Order: sequence, then C-alpha cells, then structure tokens
Amino acid sequence: MPDVPRRAHSEPERRGLLKAFFRPSRGQFAIGIALFLTAFIVVITLKSQAAQPEFANVRQADLIQLLDNVTSETRRLETEVRELEQARTDLQSGADRQEAAREDAARRLDQARIIAGTVPVTGPGIQIRIDDPQGKVTPELLLDAVEELRDAGAEVIELNDSVRLVMDSWFGSAADGTILVGSQTISAPYLIEVIGDPATLEAGARFRGGLVSQIEGDRVGGQATITQSEALAIDSVVTVEESEFAKPR
Repeated sequence: MPDVPRRAHSEPERRGLLKAFFRPSRGQFAIGIALFLTAFIVVITLKSQAAQPEFANVRQADLIQLLDNVTSETRRLETEVRELEQARTDLQSGADRQEAAREDAARRLDQARIIAGTVPVTGPGIQIRIDDPQGKVTPELLLDAVEELRDAGAEVIELNDSVRLVMDSWFGSAADGTILVGSQTISAPYLIEVIGDPATLEAGARFRGGLVSQIEGDRVGGQATITQSEALAIDSVVTVEESEFAKPR
C-alpha cells in the first residue's frame, strides 16, 4: 500500500484543539471527575492499609491471649510498685522513729548527767558573793539559801568554784568551825554560782526574809552582792560511785 502523505495541522485547527482542552465538554468534564475520584480512593486505601497495626492480621484468639498476658504483667508490676512504696515508707518512718528515739535518749542522758553533776555546764544565771567579816554564816543558813534558789528555778549550783551541789550534797561544820559541804570545806568569802533564769533567781535571793535579808541583817552583819550573767560557766564535777546493791531494771 502506498504511503499516504501526512498533512500538517493548520493554524485554525491547533486553536480549536487548545480551546477544546481548556474548555471541555460536559462529557469530558464528567469523565475527568470520575478519574480523579477513583485515583483519590485508591490513594486513601493504600495509606489506610499502610497505617494498620502489625496485629491487624492476628487471629482473635491470639489477640485475647496477648491482652491477658499484658493485663497480668501490668497487675504484677502495679503490685510490685505498691510493695516497694510501702517498704520505702516503712524504712523512712522507722528511720525517723529511731532518730527521734536516739535524740530523746541523748537529751535524757545529758539531763541526767547535769543533775548528777558529772559534766561541766554553762548557761545564764547569777553569782552571789557573801562577805562574812564576823564569821556568823552557818551551814543552816547556806542550806536555806540553796533551797530558796532551787525553789526559784536553779538548775545547777556551785560553791566557791569547787563544790558542785547535787542530790546527796549535805552541809555541816568541821572541828575548826569551818563549813563542810560533803567532804570539802569552804570558807568566806562565799561564792554561790547558780544557772537558771537570772531575773527570777535574783528575785528569789532578794525577797524579804530571804538570803540577802539574813546576810545583811543583824544575824550576820555581812554583805551580799548579786551579779547577773548570760554566760556562766560551772566546771566542778562530782565522781559518782557505783551502787553496791541497786541495779537498773
């Protein structure tokens, strides 16, 4: 068959083709919309399949078994967490109780040592200097003064920088007339150092008929000088002998 010569499109025909492309007919427009929707559905389906979890194709029985295993493990871990939290709470509270008990025991021990007079102490208080030019101060007068000071809140009392007064301290007279405090002798001028509230202690010593009144009255004819101090140091201590019969329970 002889070749048929091809005829080039004329200018009007090319314009007609462009016009048909940019201004499609109703049929062409409907076909385009249908193709677009089909492509859109295909893309959405592919994305949905790609986003499905790895368990999408697992059997229902296997999924139930897997869920049961996860639930059991979760409950076990929750129980373990509760047990650990309880153990932590018990340890903390136990440590707090032990620490509180140690602190309370330390306070009690310090207080017992102060009362027993076995440790030096410091604190606010007063110093009372008693000058006795006529030698008329008696053991009974000093004992009354100590009792008055204790009634006024004295916590620690020391005489002449050497004698610490404790529960078993006693007053007496030696053969030469000097005053005995326990096994030690003291002589004028007498110095009484007392730890406690300074103002209350001084008021207790100065009340009418008390220590100052007796020292400076006709009974003694001496002089009592009181000095308050915010940092009074008492260094004398006593040696506690071990009990022969009494034992702690």
